[in-house]
Amino acid sequence: MIRAFIGYDSREAIAFHVLSHSIHSRSSEPVTVSPLMLSELTNIFSREAHPLQSTEFSFSRFLVPYLSGYKGWSLFCDCDMLMLDDIANLWSLRDDSYAVQVVKHDHKPKEEKKFLDQPQSKYEKKNWSSVILFNNERCTALTTDYVNTATGLELHQFKWLQNDALIGELPAGWNHLVDYDANLPEEELSLIHFTEGGPYFDDYKNCSYANLWFTERDAMTYAGRNHC
Repeated sequence: MIRAFIGYDSREAIAFHVLSHSIHSRSSEPVTVSPLMLSELTNIFSREAHPLQSTEFSFSRFLVPYLSGYKGWSLFCDCDMLMLDDIANLWSLRDDSYAVQVVKHDHKPKEEKKFLDQPQSKYEKKNWSSVILFNNERCTALTTDYVNTATGLELHQFKWLQNDALIGELPAGWNHLVDYDANLPEEELSLIHFTEGGPYFDDYKNCSYANLWFTERDAMTYAGRNHC
């Protein structure tokens, strides 16, 4: 069973559901998808929102190993994404020699604001934590106490690991940054990330690959006969 967690933000609930649909509709293996909703984490997640965090799940993503009982593997994805490939192909890249595996972006955004006028934070390893394969048994440093008290940089820069050698690299197509990375044909992409703002926001409805997101949304909401 593939175990996936998606960040949930009440301001972009549609994003969670469309991403979840895109995962299930392409998966060749059983997969569970769980939202990281703050309302469901009140017993274990108590840190207050930080002025620089742009989503409700900025820090709760690091609870995934705890929620998985520190056993097996789990996948975390931001909600502002669209799966274009079989998630089983990503799952097959798990490597027990690493504690986590990520796409190692060199992302240096120039803008100061992004969707909903949220601050665009700039730091080393930015967007590495937006897709994480967690080898849960090797992520026991991520206790609830640590996630509730560590700084944002300690969490997002993986300073809870002994060294960066424990961070494995995923192919870039598994976290393609829309309108930052060079546009590629759809068949060369596996997971696209609307990191500046998804097409469900008016300001970004004409961003690259927006047509793919709207097609997925329409497929998710379809009800009727003779649908292919």
